[in-house]
Amino acid sequence: MPLSKSEREEFLSEPHIAALSVFAGTDRGPLTVPVWYQYAPGGEAWVLTGKNSKKAELIRAAGRFSLMVEQVQPSIKYVAVDGPISREEPGTPEHLREVAERYLPAAKVDGYIQFASADHGEQTVFFLQTEHWLSSDLGAI
Repeated sequence: MPLSKSEREEFLSEPHIAALSVFAGTDRGPLTVPVWYQYAPGGEAWVLTGKNSKKAELIRAAGRFSLMVEQVQPSIKYVAVDGPISREEPGTPEHLREVAERYLPAAKVDGYIQFASADHGEQTVFFLQTEHWLSSDLGAI
C-alpha cells in the first residue's frame, strides 16, 4: 500500500542508509552506492560527498539522482525519490557535523568528524529537488 505524503516524508526524514543511484553511461547500469543523507519533511534531501569523487562527477553529468531507503522490521517499507539537483554547494564542517549527528551516537561524532576531515578531502553537497516519489508499506510479512 502506498504511503501518504506525510508518511513518506516522515519515513524519509528518519536516519536510514540510502541507496543513491545515478546514470553511469549507456554501457552499464547506474552507479548505486550506500550513502548518508539529510532530509526534513517539506524540504530537499541532500548528500555530502567528495568533490572529485566518481559519484560527484556522475551526479554533475546527469544533473539528477535518486535515493531509496527501506526497512524490513517491524514491517517492510520503502520510499524512493528522484529528481534534478537543485544546487551544489561546497561541503562545510557544519554539513559534516549535521549528517554525522544524524547517524552516529553522540559519543562517536567528534571522532568521526576528525577522521572524515583528515581523510575525505574536499567535500560538496548536492541538493535533490524531489520530483517523483514511490513508496509502499507491505506490512509485516
